[in-house]
Amino acid sequence: MGIDAWLSIAAVVAVLGTLVFTRIAPDAILVGAMAFLIFTDVLTPQQALAGFANTGVMTIAALYVVAAALKETGAIKWIASLLLGQPSTLRRAQWRVMLPASVLSAFMNNTTVVAMFIPAIQDWSGRLRLPPSKLLLPLSYISILGGTCTLIGTSTNLVVDGLLQSRQGISLGMFELTWVGLPILIVGGGFILLFAGWLLPQRDGTSSQLDQIREYSVEVDVKPGGPLVGRSIAEAGLRNLQFGYLTDIQRGGELLAAVPPETRLQADDTLIFVGAPECARELREVRGLVPTNGNVQKLEIAHHRRCLVEAVISPDFTAIGQSVRESRFRSRFQAVILSISRHGRRLEGKLGDVEFQVGDTLLLETGQQFVEQYRYRKDFLLVSQLNDSTPPNFQKAPLSLGILGVMVLLSATNLTSILEAAFLAAGAMLVSGCLTMGKARRYIDLSVLIVIAASFSLGTAMSESGAAQAIAEQVVGQIHTPWLALLFVYVMTVLFTEMITNNAAAVLMFPIAMAVSDQLGVDFMPFVIAVTIAASASFMTALGYQTNLMVMGPGGYRMHDYLKLGVPLSLIVGVVSVTMIPLIWHF
Repeated sequence: MGIDAWLSIAAVVAVLGTLVFTRIAPDAILVGAMAFLIFTDVLTPQQALAGFANTGVMTIAALYVVAAALKETGAIKWIASLLLGQPSTLRRAQWRVMLPASVLSAFMNNTTVVAMFIPAIQDWSGRLRLPPSKLLLPLSYISILGGTCTLIGTSTNLVVDGLLQSRQGISLGMFELTWVGLPILIVGGGFILLFAGWLLPQRDGTSSQLDQIREYSVEVDVKPGGPLVGRSIAEAGLRNLQFGYLTDIQRGGELLAAVPPETRLQADDTLIFVGAPECARELREVRGLVPTNGNVQKLEIAHHRRCLVEAVISPDFTAIGQSVRESRFRSRFQAVILSISRHGRRLEGKLGDVEFQVGDTLLLETGQQFVEQYRYRKDFLLVSQLNDSTPPNFQKAPLSLGILGVMVLLSATNLTSILEAAFLAAGAMLVSGCLTMGKARRYIDLSVLIVIAASFSLGTAMSESGAAQAIAEQVVGQIHTPWLALLFVYVMTVLFTEMITNNAAAVLMFPIAMAVSDQLGVDFMPFVIAVTIAASASFMTALGYQTNLMVMGPGGYRMHDYLKLGVPLSLIVGVVSVTMIPLIWHF
């Protein structure tokens, strides 16, 4: 291998290591790797930047707008409400969840489907008295499986299609992947339906913490003429209590939420604290405070000025590794953290000392505008209101579904390319008023698009430098049969997917898969399809796929829960894929 090949491999190894072992944003890592390849003359600027003009990347951008319109018009909620119903058993409830989720995820972004279903299932499972832990992980897994059934089912399919167009001048059809995706969905879905109720724990999610929170609210009044009148919260020593912390102040009929420490206390202010039961005793020792009624009170979650919100910390949250106090969460987000759940367990102790981690689920008390303001931000994977949520306007839900149907029809009949169909559908959603331009901009995930486009440079470098060819020669030297080589490519892609993003895994393995097929002298399509399916088959960890992380807190899951159901599911999907692919796309 030449120096360019070694530099390409070094860049890939550095990207893998940085993504796995650091918290640097993935888009920054991939852009840095792309810049490295340009500076070292492994790639020309035109080659390195070609990913930003790739049809797959542009199609994904357009489909973000289509998915946003389906979400904003409430189309998913509308379908879910029609199909969920009132099942009498857990298995029937799982079936009612999995059927619409699998169909919807075949035609729109998995993250959007899961984000819309989570609050609906939380409320639905509560009414049916079923544990959400038996329903939410199956929701994530079935949405992943459903996404393998069509070209637009997941962004990974579109990325591979874009690579095929740029390297081979061919394109996948809308339902070409259905030949292997549908068997995977049926077999994998059947396994989930049969064994999820047995393998998954019976555990309550974050919403069940509301009862605990109600037990820990304490109200006290500022005594008129007392020593605290006119003093700030910090000066009064109310910011560093051992067993509780101040959440709100009721003043003259108004509720002041997320009050900063410099707020001055006034006579007859009612201070609302949240914490351990000992908080009431601790507050009684503060001169100038008198109990409102002498009892530990329940938090009045139905108060018209309050809103309880559930938010899941994303890998892009800027305060990961910092404590709640160090992050100044209250002042930054104008929200009070009532509880933090990690790996399915409510964290005890003083919340101010808790250090944020990816996947933490926060139970927040905040204003009504929080959900709208932060649902588009990258700080949180999921933001959902737990009470008094305003339902969307369903009047345009049939119209948005009709536009989606026309888009699928145009692409499936080859009247237009998938890129053209996606742009036409996105434009129709905007022109018809299903979505505003402002919301469309916010829904387009630029960080994901940058990661995908920049990762193309790594794949190009591996191919152009000869590194992929050298790796393929080593593989073929040890593995002489196409079936075993296909298995190798599939397994390596799955391992990369569990460590890094699914799209980056597909881009990195694509040139290796092409080189392996070339070395064996067989058709490349079976290997391309194996990369496509394997890059989406992330079931073993919470971090491998975004939807897995989204359901972690709401479902009360721990890391080993993913292994118990995900490992056998990965094996089943792998066996079906490696068996079916050569039968459909011959070597």
